[in-house]
Amino acid sequence: MSFLQDPGFFTIGMWSIGAGALGAAALALLLANTDVFLSKPQKAALEYLEDIDLKTLEKEPRTFKAKELWERNGAVIMAVRRPGCFLCREEAADLSSLKPKLDELGIPLYAVVKEHIRAEVKDFQPYFKGEIFLDEKKRFYGPQRRKMMFLGFIRLGVWYNFFRAWNGGFSGNLEGEGFILGGVFVVGPGKQGVLLEHREKEFGDKVNPLSVLEAVRKIKPQTPTPERK
Repeated sequence: MSFLQDPGFFTIGMWSIGAGALGAAALALLLANTDVFLSKPQKAALEYLEDIDLKTLEKEPRTFKAKELWERNGAVIMAVRRPGCFLCREEAADLSSLKPKLDELGIPLYAVVKEHIRAEVKDFQPYFKGEIFLDEKKRFYGPQRRKMMFLGFIRLGVWYNFFRAWNGGFSGNLEGEGFILGGVFVVGPGKQGVLLEHREKEFGDKVNPLSVLEAVRKIKPQTPTPERK
């Protein structure tokens, strides 16, 4: 048992424990930056989206079915994770940059939010050039709602997104729920279905505007129903 009296033994032991802890931390960081721990999105069928109840944000709100947004001309719809989030504001500005082209094609741009608190939607409006509606039941964030909690703050991709938005001059606040991930949809009129479904996989994972335009160009105009004589 004389080795217990050797200071070098304890030094080696402590070094081994430290190296093991460092290795475990490095492995955890590596895994956190893969998609292993990310919940996989469930695609939203047209029938699911059509039945979602939305509300206008007027003083006397009107409730209507979401299919009204696209049944005539189709639509581009952003499910906003949090209006005060500067990453969401950046994506809203990107989508709004498409507005002249969308107007030319006759395709409206909309957004849905999952809560309407204080002046958050009003403050979001300068970044988003379309109408905004309330999805109280958060169904546009489903069918299977996905959350990113504090794992997001150790993902390199999230930090890259942070710096990109900061460098772009975007700012925000911490008001409201921001863990339920959002997305962007392009839906064709009638029964053409969902032409693009981008699900945010991490904070700031914004849709590619070129992908949105590509999907919009697939929209086929509705054939008018002939009137009966």
